[in-house]
Amino acid sequence: MDAIWLTGAEWLAVLRIGLGLWWLESWRHKDKKGWFERGTGIAWAADVAAKHRWNAVRSGFETVVAPRPRTMAYVVVYAELALGLGLVVGFLTPIALVGGLLLNFLYFTLMIHDWAEQGQNAMMALISAVALFGMSWQTWSLDGALGWF
Repeated sequence: MDAIWLTGAEWLAVLRIGLGLWWLESWRHKDKKGWFERGTGIAWAADVAAKHRWNAVRSGFETVVAPRPRTMAYVVVYAELALGLGLVVGFLTPIALVGGLLLNFLYFTLMIHDWAEQGQNAMMALISAVALFGMSWQTWSLDGALGWF
């Protein structure tokens, strides 16, 4: 593979790190006090789910998320932090990439009515897939340094 300035593997690492920074920004801009103390994030998602066109989304939210809003707030917020850190430093990278794909799929499905959210989550999922199948942890990562994966 020919590439300009960096090798192909290095460009994949840049893509992986950029995706990690995107997840970290998603974590950083959240109002943690609102999410954890007032339940604003899950309440917002509950409102979106209640109006969703697909019954599976409504019932799935009511079954999984609604009974445990505080726990789910922590899961969402700290999943974004873990994904961001894991991808930036390249630690457990394939697991982070698959986890990110799943989270983006859930966000994409919940926010099916919101074009901006659809675009962001589709692009993040695409980057995750390219980074996963391109084995982006081979360069500039703790996984690569440790010989994992």
